[in-house]
Amino acid sequence: TGANSGIGEPTARELGRAGAQVILACRNPEKAEKALERLRVAAPEATFEFMQCDLADLESVKTFAAAFKDRFKRLDILVNNAGVMIPPYSKTKQGFELQFGTNHLGHFALTGLLLDLITATPGSRIVTVASMAHKMGKVRFDDLNREKKYRRWEAYGQSKVANLFFTYELQ
Repeated sequence: TGANSGIGEPTARELGRAGAQVILACRNPEKAEKALERLRVAAPEATFEFMQCDLADLESVKTFAAAFKDRFKRLDILVNNAGVMIPPYSKTKQGFELQFGTNHLGHFALTGLLLDLITATPGSRIVTVASMAHKMGKVRFDDLNREKKYRRWEAYGQSKVANLFFTYELQ
């Protein structure tokens, strides 16, 4: 996810160079197409394609997972990378605080929807990208949506702590 910018793009490039067929699961088609152009120049021998997935919309995640499973019978590596960082207070389509909803819940749902495919693929891996910002975070179970008090960095940190909790439990 998020292979159109940040560390996601070089991750996609290097996976492609290593021989992987790389699916860029990105929210924005225009940005994804530009990333595809850059990736195809940087790694012309690799196979890259774009499939739309907006992690801030759980219906989009569900649609992506179904389309992916219709097309592919294996998933060797899932890189949960996409995210939003320190935006003004806003919510996902389903009403979750944007950073928690995108950075954690979107990836949680995506992984869950693809888990049967991943576990059926020998040697498969799930990589969930977190951040040192987890040190600033604390999961506020009494206010996951940060409606009582929104501080951008704390909310971002909460999403990263949730990523780590998820990763540890998944392991």
